Amino acid sequence: MGVRVAGPLHGLRVVELAGIGPAPFAAMLLADLGADVVRVDRPGPGSPLAGDPAHDLLNRGKRSVLADLKTPDGVGLVLRLAARADVLIEGWRPGVAERLGVGPEPVLARNPLLVYGRMTGWGQDGPLAHTAGHDIGYLALSGALHPIGRAGGPPQVPVNLLGDFAGGSLYLVIGVLAALRSGRGQVVDAAIVDGAAHLTTMLHGLLAAGAWRDERGVNLLDTGAARYDVYETADGRHMAVGALEPRFFAEFIGLLGVSDGPGLREEISNAFAGRTRDEWVKVFAGSDACVAPVLSLAEATRDPHLVARGTFANRDGVPQPAPAPRFSATPASLRRPPALPGAHTTDVLADWEA
Repeated sequence: MGVRVAGPLHGLRVVELAGIGPAPFAAMLLADLGADVVRVDRPGPGSPLAGDPAHDLLNRGKRSVLADLKTPDGVGLVLRLAARADVLIEGWRPGVAERLGVGPEPVLARNPLLVYGRMTGWGQDGPLAHTAGHDIGYLALSGALHPIGRAGGPPQVPVNLLGDFAGGSLYLVIGVLAALRSGRGQVVDAAIVDGAAHLTTMLHGLLAAGAWRDERGVNLLDTGAARYDVYETADGRHMAVGALEPRFFAEFIGLLGVSDGPGLREEISNAFAGRTRDEWVKVFAGSDACVAPVLSLAEATRDPHLVARGTFANRDGVPQPAPAPRFSATPASLRRPPALPGAHTTDVLADWEA
């Protein structure tokens, strides 16, 4: 048997103050990469959005302790853990952690080198900082929602992937790792509205250069071009086309059996409507036409390319995305199923306070 190699963040200790959405995903990513993540859950029922804790994949790879932060003992437990941690993550509204006694001031007083990661929608300051919000609102205000959709139609909602997880979780993880690299204890203010705005950097550059119109559905990458769009097939499914470069476009229209001209979009649409999605998959298989089937969540887990790469894993009968990205010397892994609230209190205290 080979020697099991720990992930790249092995040895990193992270305290996560339980919340929902982007902060738990950020902590899950750190756990996927080998960090020892301890989630501090509150007694009582969890969030109705999370569902069955045994299937809450955002808590995979973690351990859980229970602490009532409305009591001195609960606050004391968090401060004890923070004193031995490298990172603390919380995703509450500004001021909540301070009112509970676990804000940056008392935590950094216990551990001056700790990185205190804060995940919010609107940020720690500004006129909207203390108001409620969700992914769709952060995208709307940042300008990231406006370009998504077709000409003449409304903006389309990209689930909560673009704001919560791309503009939120990933920026929190980047901030935490950068702060750790600095070697200085500090607070990381990761606001989803900031991250979502940052994701539009290329579009702002194109807008300034006159290469992007500040309208929806009229540009190269927003369905304004027939060669970059989604088309329905005979069975009501869809194929995604991204044949931007001339040589890829030439291969695309050749295999599709259409010619370039004024009525190109209609020709493409009519051609795709003549066969099923899976029939078109066979037509474009192995080509450089930049065409792919639009798969459902369940279908994606069975795709031959993704199966060959191990993009999805099956843990305890639950298909789920495998850790990403990949490392040649310190591979990440799925070490534990989702943490049940309070299941590891004794073990964590024994490990961290030994």
